[in-house]
Amino acid sequence: MTFQTIYGVDFSGARFAGKNTWIARLEPPSIYAKNEPLLLASLSSLETLAGTAERAPALAHLVDLIRASEGALWAMDFPFGLPVEVMEPGAGWARQFRFLHAYKHDAYAAGLECVRRARMIGDALHIRRATDTENKAPFDSYHYRIIYQTFHGMWDVLRPLRGDRETAILPFHEYRVPSARRVLVEACPASTLKRMGLPFQNYKEPGGGTLAAKRLRPRWDILDGLTPHVAISKAHRKVIMENGGGDALDAIIAGVGAADAMRRTASKTEMASESLVREGKARYLCEGKQFI
Repeated sequence: MTFQTIYGVDFSGARFAGKNTWIARLEPPSIYAKNEPLLLASLSSLETLAGTAERAPALAHLVDLIRASEGALWAMDFPFGLPVEVMEPGAGWARQFRFLHAYKHDAYAAGLECVRRARMIGDALHIRRATDTENKAPFDSYHYRIIYQTFHGMWDVLRPLRGDRETAILPFHEYRVPSARRVLVEACPASTLKRMGLPFQNYKEPGGGTLAAKRLRPRWDILDGLTPHVAISKAHRKVIMENGGGDALDAIIAGVGAADAMRRTASKTEMASESLVREGKARYLCEGKQFI
């Protein structure tokens, strides 16, 4: 599949998810400039696009945007699944949505249940998915700092899209790719920064607002490191530097990382789940896999 547009989404599952969910639209270079970097065409908060920050309507608008896209790669910064160890034996990815449904939109309670199940297995309260370990992700997918992203990303975004035959969610729907109009992959900006050898800490202001002086250098270094991969205008750089929480920047990193991962996959002439199964990583088809 040739992507006409790449969307990087830094996702939030908070009550006012639209405020901290940002979408970067990246366009590939023309056929006459194949070696040029991607172009950052737009950068907006979901609140601006949806007209509201409230989680339910904002995420519904995000689903509408995805469904309306053509020839698009969507890199979503939230876990697409939970570790197999906290699910019933033999449970596949579809069964995970039944698990989420049982908690009636109570993400925190779902996370506590995962902790309870982990305790029944052994001493570790938090079990990482295979992809979390391999890509050195900051947290497991039901950590209290991540569970709202996992829960609402899966329930409010992936659930309404997974039955759409024109949408391929990888690695679960590799078979749909040849006829799909859009592809969704899991991104992890922190893991992408680590792979690129760029700063992955201290570039975000925890409380939002104006960046402290010590956050400026890491953010400048990240922007410099992204230069070979994406062209960012002065106006967009201003937006990035004024967004203290780093959500705007993470959206760009998500898109760049996923686009690069898909190129690397294509260069091996193997699509996602086929190659993963051959490598003995069938658990990706239950837990998800990051494309960084």
